Amino acid sequence: MSDIPPPAPAPAQEHRFPCDNCGSEMRFDPGRGLLICDHCGNTEQVTGTAGPWDGGIKELDFRRALDNLLPLQELEETRVTTCPNCGAQVEFDPDVHATECPFCATPVVADTGTHRHIKPRGVLPFELDEPRARQAMTDWLGGLWFAPNGLTDYARKGRRMQGIYVPYWTYDADTKSSYRGERGTVYYETRTVMRDGKRQTQQVQKVRWRPASGRVARFFDDVLVLASTSLPKRFTDALQPWDLTRMEPYRPEFLAGFRAEGYTVDLDVGFTEARGLMDQQIARDVKFDIGGDRQRIHSVDTDVSAITFKHVLLPVWLAAYKYRGKSYRFVVNGQTGRVQGERPWSTWKIALAVIVGLIVAAGVGYVVAMNQ
Repeated sequence: MSDIPPPAPAPAQEHRFPCDNCGSEMRFDPGRGLLICDHCGNTEQVTGTAGPWDGGIKELDFRRALDNLLPLQELEETRVTTCPNCGAQVEFDPDVHATECPFCATPVVADTGTHRHIKPRGVLPFELDEPRARQAMTDWLGGLWFAPNGLTDYARKGRRMQGIYVPYWTYDADTKSSYRGERGTVYYETRTVMRDGKRQTQQVQKVRWRPASGRVARFFDDVLVLASTSLPKRFTDALQPWDLTRMEPYRPEFLAGFRAEGYTVDLDVGFTEARGLMDQQIARDVKFDIGGDRQRIHSVDTDVSAITFKHVLLPVWLAAYKYRGKSYRFVVNGQTGRVQGERPWSTWKIALAVIVGLIVAAGVGYVVAMNQ
């Protein structure tokens, strides 16, 4: 969290992976799952070097984190640049001095600021490389009615997409809930009515309500909450589902050649959203427990215990274009290829569709009038 007090965490580290053959920087290749040197073609296994979390992806105690009692090795500082437009905190290479924000295409100047945070525990490595992600995006754009052709062509031929590891929190919790409500049983009454001077019978649905109460329990595992505000939440939520069973213990090798965003949603704020998601599931559990044909919930009292969390990084391919003075952002799930983005509209296509519609309507009206 950004407000964790001294003692100071580990100093900022620079993770570099020089090629053993030529000394050039290596990058993680999603297609092959290896570190690869683009200069000489040398490859290395990611598992060839020890990671900081060997032995599994450990959960951290939520209450200890809120009380600033996490062990010192769980904290670190990274060099970041904060976008003045969208507020994204993105790590940049030390030799980069000016660039564009990958989230909104705003020009930014690299600074020497640091982001003090809880270290990532897990990372979901990229499985789609940049060409496949670009193809998924252009296919998605091409399937949109009334999308400008120029934007689709620009996206297809434009600069490379950015591979970004986006921060998330995951929360585990044990819950026990007691509830009060009502169980509804549907039944039918036969009534006699007069229609068109004739006596007819009809079935009328009724519901008989009876009090219901009880207890439900559920253990929540890996409730996922976005820990960033730089992208519209409707985009990132729509990128789900993520297969978190494929998550690896954090290793900096997976980030080679990509960027990582620092989290800007604090741990306690993220849990508030996670608790809302838990409450929705608990309400479904309560209705199932009440049974019957209808259910009413009057009150639910939930005890939440054994809360743990992780800071994890999920892979997103990102494209931000300025087209005719307007910014368009598109995101691609780096694991599944699912695409979301801002819906572009072509005014001339819409106008043409309206004109065609009016012509067709006029033609149909003329044919009907001639046949009368």
